[in-house]
Amino acid sequence: MRCAWKEMTALVPEPYRQEADKHRDTLQELRLRTGQAAEFVTARGAFFAGPPVGDSVLRFVVNAASRYSPWAAATATQGYMTAPGGHRIGLCGSVSPTGLRDLRSVNIRVARDFPGIGDRLPTVGNILILGPPGSGKTTLLRDLIRRISRQEPIAVVDERGELFPEGFDRGLRTDVLNGIGKPDGIGMVLRTMGPNVIALDEITDRADCEALGQALWCGVRLIATAHASCKADLLRRPVYRPLAQSGCFDTLVILNRDKSWYTERMTL
Repeated sequence: MRCAWKEMTALVPEPYRQEADKHRDTLQELRLRTGQAAEFVTARGAFFAGPPVGDSVLRFVVNAASRYSPWAAATATQGYMTAPGGHRIGLCGSVSPTGLRDLRSVNIRVARDFPGIGDRLPTVGNILILGPPGSGKTTLLRDLIRRISRQEPIAVVDERGELFPEGFDRGLRTDVLNGIGKPDGIGMVLRTMGPNVIALDEITDRADCEALGQALWCGVRLIATAHASCKADLLRRPVYRPLAQSGCFDTLVILNRDKSWYTERMTL
C-alpha cells in the first residue's frame, strides 16, 4: 500500500493532525462539519474527536488543497477539489454563480495505492467497473491500467488528476491527459496518442457515454468506472441505459462496500 501521507497531513488542520497520524494506515476519510467534532472514518469504523470545527478550519483545508490559488479554489463550484497526492476534497455549502459560499462541510478522502490489487482482473475486452461511492473503483482501475500497460499502449483521460497524481506509478505504456473533460479528452488522445485502450474514471452524464461510443467505433478498447451497485442498478439509470444497450462493454466488474468484487457478462 502506498499513500502520499505528507501531502495528506498538509491538508489537516493542526487540532486534528495528531489524531490523524495515529490512524495513518487505516484512515479513509476526515469529515469536518462546522460546530461539530471531526469525524474520523477508518477501516475499523468511525469516531469523533477534537474540538468543534470552525469556519477557519474549513478555509484552511480549501487553501491548502488549492495551494492558496484563488483560481484553483474557484473550481470548487462542482463540490470537490483534488489536492496534491490525489486526495479528494468534498465540499458542501451554498452555491452561487461565482462559487461556493457559506462553506459548512469538508470531506477529505485519503488516496491510497494498492499495487497488485487488480492482478486477477480480466484485461481483454471492454470493461466497466461498478460500485457505490467509497468501494474502491478508482483504486482498482488504477492497477488495471498498470497491468494493461505492460502489454500495450493505454491512454488515460484523468479529468480531476486523481488516478495518477504525482508519485504514483503509471505503468510502462500509459499516457495520461489531465485537466480536460472526458468527451474532449477522448477525442484528443485518439488523434494524438494512438492508444489500443482508453481508460477513464466515473462516467457521469450522456456526453461521456456518447464519447465512449464514438471511441469504440474507432477501434479502441475501453475501461471505465460508473456509480452503480450492480447490473440491474446500472440499467435502471437513464444516463447509463443507452450505453449498456449499445453493447459497448463486455464485462462488468462489480465492487462491494467491503472491497470484494466479482465479474459478470454485460448481456441484456
